[in-house]
Amino acid sequence: MSGTTEPVVVIVPGLRDHVEEHWQTLLADRLIEAGRSVRTVPPLMQDRLSCEAGVAALDEVMVQMAGPVILVAHSAGVITTVHWARRHAAQAQMQAQAQVQGALLVTPPDFEQPLPEGYPTTDVLDGNGWNPVPRSPLPFPAIVAASSNDPLGTVERVAELARNWGGRLVELGDVGHLNPASGHGPWPRAEELLRELEHG
Repeated sequence: MSGTTEPVVVIVPGLRDHVEEHWQTLLADRLIEAGRSVRTVPPLMQDRLSCEAGVAALDEVMVQMAGPVILVAHSAGVITTVHWARRHAAQAQMQAQAQVQGALLVTPPDFEQPLPEGYPTTDVLDGNGWNPVPRSPLPFPAIVAASSNDPLGTVERVAELARNWGGRLVELGDVGHLNPASGHGPWPRAEELLRELEHG
């Protein structure tokens, strides 16, 4: 392994705390064991629902990167990533975004439609800066992974986002929100999709 030839993998979680059995945590552990460089955007300790705070946390990690990066985002982390890409476009020409080799964007939630009970309301999401979700094409290659039975967003809406962002849609089948709450821990396909982004 050489950090000069392989991109750093930056993990962008959703709104949850650190979860040991989540596929992003397990992926990071496997990559580190294989000698890869991995950085994880830490959970917010305050302003937890603030999109701006999430974007700032991602940017704080990204400005420290000196070489190529692949972003691996899940759930609200996907929306954070696309907001970051839009807001930092000018800065990124000189700094981080120009180094992004690709992004794996997994089960983005549909924040513009009412979410199930127990999740933030559309009004709360609007007030915290999440909506409208950016629709402009991303300036880096992206794979958008969609579940056919995700309670947080239909596959049709996720497919629309993928088209808007210029990403390639990958349909995963019935995997819920691809998190422990929907019965999913390890997700080996993440490494396969990462390799696709690394090798174009």
